[in-house]
Formats: sequence, C-alpha cells, structure tokens
Amino acid sequence: MSTTDTDDGTVLLNERTGRYWQLNNTGAHVLHRLLGGREPAAIAADLADRYGIEPQQAERDVTAVIERLLGSKLVIS
Repeated sequence: MSTTDTDDGTVLLNERTGRYWQLNNTGAHVLHRLLGGREPAAIAADLADRYGIEPQQAERDVTAVIERLLGSKLVIS
C-alpha cells in the first residue's frame, strides 16, 4: 500500500490490485495514527478532544474507519 496526502485527506493505493481509496481528513488522521502504532482508544480520545465530540462517537468513528480499511484489505489485523 502506498499513501499520498492531499488537501482533503489521503489517497491510498493498493499496489497489488491497482485499486485506490480516498480518506477524508479525519480518516487520514486515524490511518496515520494507526500506522504510527497508536491504539484505537488513544486515537478516539484525540479525536474527541480535537473536534469536541463525545468519546463514544469518536470510538464509533475510529472503529468504522478500521472496519473499512480491513474490509478493503488495505490493512490486516
């Protein structure tokens, strides 16, 4: 997988299949933190603070990003 940051987020390319995905800024934030070794709970806490949202909503958002990345086989657990 290769990534390219844009003004609107990040574009991911699966080099094996040639398929690509675009993440918005929040999704890109989650991806970069995951790739940097941060735990999902810590990423969610950061999002809650950063955007002033409820921690439970941030946890759901992080989980949704992770599930989509796993479902598209861009990352493996």
